[in-house]
Amino acid sequence: MSEHGDPVTSPAERLRPGGRAEPADAATEAFVAHRNLLFTVAYEMLGSAADAEDVLQETWLRWVGVDLATVREERAYLVRIVTRQALDRMRALSRRKESYVGPWLPEPLLTAPDVAEDVELADSVSMAMLLVLETLQPVERAVFVLREVFAVEYEEIAEAVGRSPAAVRQLAYRARSHVAARRPRGPVSPAQTRAALQAFQRAVETGELQSLLDILAPDVVALSDGGGVRHALLQPVVGADRVARLLAAGWWRRDAERSVEPVQINGGPGLLVREGGEIDGVVAVRVEDGYVTGAYHVRNPEKLSRVARETAVSR
Repeated sequence: MSEHGDPVTSPAERLRPGGRAEPADAATEAFVAHRNLLFTVAYEMLGSAADAEDVLQETWLRWVGVDLATVREERAYLVRIVTRQALDRMRALSRRKESYVGPWLPEPLLTAPDVAEDVELADSVSMAMLLVLETLQPVERAVFVLREVFAVEYEEIAEAVGRSPAAVRQLAYRARSHVAARRPRGPVSPAQTRAALQAFQRAVETGELQSLLDILAPDVVALSDGGGVRHALLQPVVGADRVARLLAAGWWRRDAERSVEPVQINGGPGLLVREGGEIDGVVAVRVEDGYVTGAYHVRNPEKLSRVARETAVSR
């Protein structure tokens, strides 16, 4: 996908009539086999599906020039290429974030229900975790993602990031400590999550203040991303009372033109907001101990292309 959100089709994605992939050669077959994994690696490093797609395109162009006879393990080689391309892309993305209007949130993904069943994967792509990863340095983030999420060996990570194995071990330790101090608390059961999301949906639809206070954690955080294009909060709102009053005042209130439906966003609970039948935004909800601890509202139209259809992520 280009920077403007337009699909970019590599030879690995071209289809025969009937929707089956055309196995042009061994390079194409290997790329297709690992594509979802490569997208997930790039997305977790960047927090942007559009940039992750660009990285995959660049990875494909380099991969087709490789002599496969020299490749010992295709998955490791492809992960190495995608990591290097993502690190390069991080620099450009960092410059864009510096001039971004209001809070920057990761680009949300509509994910399949089975993603939530892989607790580690769901946690790694969650909006809350991606925001924690934003606090890491680029190489630290790459090392953390590759080691903690995808269990890549230190020696392979060292080749991908251009550091020694000893340096990578130090980076991994520092990144783990940093994330552990900031990461959300442990996951809750699917039943608790469903119950909390249903209560949250009812509360935001009605705007009834007490119902909101009953479901919000005392330290709940609400963030909103309009990208300077749509109305959104310019600063985080923290605390149950402040967030409840914000919601009760009509931040996401349902009316004749607006509807709210539960969906899976980044492996967790979320609400898809439509206005006049068109997607107006998405709210990813963080649930812990039966209470909502985070609400991440994305309205920037450039970030909503991946909530109209499911995106496959994998480890």
